[in-house]
Amino acid sequence: VELLSGGARTFDAIFEAVRNARHHVHLEYYIFEPDTIGTALRDLLVQKAQQGVVVRLLLDALGSKRIGRKFMAPMHAAGVKVALFHDTRIGRRLRPVTNYRTHRKIVVCDGLTGFTGGVNITDEEDNRTRVDAYHDVHLRIEGSAVRWLQTTFLEDWTYATGENPRDMDDTLPHLLPRAEAGDIPVQIVTSGPDSALEAIHRMHLSAINSANERAWLTTPYFVPGEPALMALTSAALRGVDVRLLVPRRSDSVVVSAAARSYFDELIAAGVKVWEYKARMLHSKTLLVDDNCAMIGTANFDNRSFRLNFEVMAVVYGPALAKPLAAQFETDLHSSAAVRARRHQTFHGRLWEAFARLFSPLL
Repeated sequence: VELLSGGARTFDAIFEAVRNARHHVHLEYYIFEPDTIGTALRDLLVQKAQQGVVVRLLLDALGSKRIGRKFMAPMHAAGVKVALFHDTRIGRRLRPVTNYRTHRKIVVCDGLTGFTGGVNITDEEDNRTRVDAYHDVHLRIEGSAVRWLQTTFLEDWTYATGENPRDMDDTLPHLLPRAEAGDIPVQIVTSGPDSALEAIHRMHLSAINSANERAWLTTPYFVPGEPALMALTSAALRGVDVRLLVPRRSDSVVVSAAARSYFDELIAAGVKVWEYKARMLHSKTLLVDDNCAMIGTANFDNRSFRLNFEVMAVVYGPALAKPLAAQFETDLHSSAAVRARRHQTFHGRLWEAFARLFSPLL
């Protein structure tokens, strides 16, 4: 496993893996923009398809709504297989447009190298293109754990297209190749509205409840339900070093206000809260003690826990915990601690309370 900090490093690693692919490349994204980085990746996928590599690209129809026929034409001409998850056009399947989206970010090359995390395909995440690019992290995985990222992609592809993996032009041994198990335990956890189990939600709560020394959470959207809020405050009350890092200004003023409505209760219980000042913080991570680190696509809110299709990688042991802890402490240098008894105007308190009313929907 390799922690990738920032869009530039993430894109370089993904592009290298795609260039080295010999059999297939599978990609699933919530946001894929027809901008500089999106066009560069499209052209690389076209090149790989022309070389005989099977390329499948699954895009959320709402998150990637700017992708049009003109942009996709070179991919179609080269044989890249493109599908939309929950088409939003009138006359298509009758589903709520804003809910039940695939928020997953998955890349699998030859079934042996995989990526997941918070980085979408957009210049907004590329610090080489924009000085105000989102701050984010991603994860590169090699080995047998990649088959579970592959399985997740194949399930979503089959759901979106109706194509059975056994009927694909690949053979299953190519899609799910044998790989030696390494010495780093990795668990791929998925959740979505197709299951009432809320596996990622339960995973977060279980990890926080089991913390003995620390539980450090980074999330761009913090709108916890009662069980999640109870887990954080209970851990802090029993002496665990609980830290929460959120953006000072997210891309949703309502979500930011709703998040701040929880700060006083958290701080009173002993949770240390920071707001990231430099740019929009988009990382979704949880570090528990020295032996459990999570990176993935799920925010700490009801939408991710219940309404969207999400994926998280859980890495046990110090292989990811150590670099993730270092990244968290580095991010604190660009953050401001939220103090107890925040100075607020009446209108500010009223706005936060009003935003909190919408917490179940955010």
